[in-house]
Amino acid sequence: MQITLLHHTPLNVCAHAIRTCWQSFENGDEGGEKDRALIDRVGNKFKHASTLEHLVYTFYIQGVSRALLQELARHRMASPSVKSTRYTLKELKECEPFAEDDFAAAQRFIVLTDNAQVDSASIKALNALQAILKSGVSNDIAKYALPESYKTELTWTINARSLQNFLHLRSNKAALWEIRDMAHNIYEILPREHQYLFETHLYTESKSDA
Repeated sequence: MQITLLHHTPLNVCAHAIRTCWQSFENGDEGGEKDRALIDRVGNKFKHASTLEHLVYTFYIQGVSRALLQELARHRMASPSVKSTRYTLKELKECEPFAEDDFAAAQRFIVLTDNAQVDSASIKALNALQAILKSGVSNDIAKYALPESYKTELTWTINARSLQNFLHLRSNKAALWEIRDMAHNIYEILPREHQYLFETHLYTESKSDA
């Protein structure tokens, strides 16, 4: 999994939106300590969380499974743009079949779980899908045989209010291990001056505690 932060809204935009309500622009300091405190006080402590929607983040997320993608679909207040399976199926069609224990090679197309039984089953599904493609079945039909472990990538945009909810739910040890890793990685690449808004929403147990 690789996650890149492509864009984020400066804090002063959110502070400006809050100050619009009270016309207190003269108290702002362009995203400095006063603005940071104001955003935290109004958005978090006073629970006027709608003001946090003015902060928006866009990530490029690579090498995640379609199982994780399905979990992301449950977060309604976010915008995913996902790589078409047509392109990865074309790449798969041109490869040689994989040995059931050749996890290193198969990792190009599937997310591994470190469970040999599950990962071998994913490789079998990969080889079966490849055979279907080589037989001439169209990509649009063949993709119904995709295993959940099949890799994809997406550009994902989410506002701070929804990201707080995402981190709270998905950093919990009860969450799917892969999306839990994503939640922690997302937090780590947020701008340092933004992280304070999300600290209380993040479970900090290590990934190995799963």
